[in-house]
Amino acid sequence: MNAACIFPHSDCLLMHNRNNNATRPAAPRRGVAPTARADGGSSSFRAPAQDSLAFALLGASRAVAEVRAGTALPQALARVFSQGEISPQARGAIQDISYRTMRQLGLADTLIALTTSKLPEPPALRSLLCCALSLICSPEETSGKTYEPFTIVDQAVTAAASDAGMAHAKGMINAVLRRFLRERETLLQQARANPVALWNYPAWWIDAIKAAYPKNWQTILLAGNTPPPLTLRVNQRKTTVSAYLELLSRAGMEAVQIGPQAVRLARPVPVGQIPGFSEGMASVQDAAAQMAVPLLDLHDGMRVLDACAAPGGKTGHILEAAGVDLVVLDNDAERLSRVEENLNRLQLNAQIKVGNAAMSTWWDGVQFDRILADVPCTASGIVRRHPDIRWLRRKSDALQLATVSAQILDNLWQMLRPDGKLLFVTCSLWPQESEAQAAAFAARNNAARLSAPGQMYPTVGQEQDHDGLFYALFQKMATK
Repeated sequence: MNAACIFPHSDCLLMHNRNNNATRPAAPRRGVAPTARADGGSSSFRAPAQDSLAFALLGASRAVAEVRAGTALPQALARVFSQGEISPQARGAIQDISYRTMRQLGLADTLIALTTSKLPEPPALRSLLCCALSLICSPEETSGKTYEPFTIVDQAVTAAASDAGMAHAKGMINAVLRRFLRERETLLQQARANPVALWNYPAWWIDAIKAAYPKNWQTILLAGNTPPPLTLRVNQRKTTVSAYLELLSRAGMEAVQIGPQAVRLARPVPVGQIPGFSEGMASVQDAAAQMAVPLLDLHDGMRVLDACAAPGGKTGHILEAAGVDLVVLDNDAERLSRVEENLNRLQLNAQIKVGNAAMSTWWDGVQFDRILADVPCTASGIVRRHPDIRWLRRKSDALQLATVSAQILDNLWQMLRPDGKLLFVTCSLWPQESEAQAAAFAARNNAARLSAPGQMYPTVGQEQDHDGLFYALFQKMATK
C-alpha cells in the first residue's frame, strides 16, 4: 500500500506525506507578486513568502475550498501544488493545515455561523477562516513549532490581503478571529451544543454510527478524529521484525511491534527517510490491513487472485508470504502502474490485468485457489487517514456501493475452485457494506463461512492501533 487512494481500499496509508513533511513555517517574510483581480484586471498584492504561516494558510484554504466543491483532498492539494514552485516544507505545512481543518470542519463552520451575520464569500474566504480557527482550536496536533493565537490571526489577515478575491474581507477576518479569542470559552460551549461541531461529522454520519454501534459510537467517532500512525509491514523475505526494529533504532527512530509483521513508528517520517524502504525491507500498511494475507492460508504454488487490488499493499504482502501464481486485477490502469512500481521496489512479480471485477471478460477460465476481494466501499472505516471522506460522502452511497460489491463477489465466486477460499474485505463501518453483505452473499451462493475477525472498529492505543476494516472468509464446498 504505497500510494494514496480515496475510496475503495484500506491500502490508503501512504497519505502520511500529508503530515510527514509538515515542518512548520518560519517567521514571515513578504515580497510583491502580481495577482489577478476578481474583475479580470491585474494588480499587485503582497505575496506571503513560502516560509510563512500566511502562505500555508492561503494554500490550505484553497484546498479546503476544493473539497467543499466535491474534490477529494489529495487531488485538491495536487491542484494547489501545481500552481507554482512550492518547497517541500511549504507543501508539508499546507497539507498539515488542510488535514487538520478536515478534522475540525464541523466546529469551524459552526463558529463562523456564530460570529458572522452571513456566510463569507468567496468559498476560499470561508475556508481561510476555517483553517485559522482549526489552528487555534487544536494546537496540540501541530508537530514542530506552534504559533500564538494572535500570530495566527495576523497571518490569516496577511493571507487574505495577498489574494485578490479575499483582500476586501481582511478586516472581517481580523474581527471574527479576535472575537473568538476574546469569547473563546463561551463560543465553544455554544458551538459544541451542536453534535456536528462536537464530533466533526455530518449529522447523518453521527446518526448512522449511533444506530449501528449503540455501545461504541463515541469511541468510533473519536478514533476517526485522531491523526493516524505510520505503521510498517516488515518484509519477512528480507528481514525479521526484531532485526528491523534494531535497524530503526540505529537510525534514531523509536518504534514498537503491534502485529506479527506490523511496526508502528513513534513519529511519522517521509517514506524516503524510512530505513530499508527503497530496498523493499518494509512497506507502509495499516495493522488491520495486514490481517488479510494470514487469513488466506497461502501455500507455494497456489493460483491466487487479488481483485480490486490497487494500489497494491496487500499484493506485496501476498507475494512476501508465499510463492504463488498471482493475478492482480483492477479497473484503473493508472493506479495499477503504482502496483507495478511497488512490486518493483519489493523485487516481486505478478500478472497485472486491467479489468472489471464484476465482469469475466479478463478471465482465462482457470479457477483460483484463493481470491482476495477488497471491494469498493464508502471507506468510512479509514476517516482518520482521509478525514475529507466524511464531508464528501452521502448517506445513499453505502447502498449504491454495496450493490456494486455484491455483483463483484458473485462474479468472483464462479472463478474459485471447489474447496477454495474467498476473503471479502471492506474498509467500511456501515453494516450494509459489511456484515449484511457477507450474510447475503453466503445465502445466495451456499458458501461456507469460516472464522474471521468480522467488523473491526478503528482503534487507537498502545497495543492496538488500526483502522476500521471488515473481514469475512468463505469456502466453496466441493461437489460430490
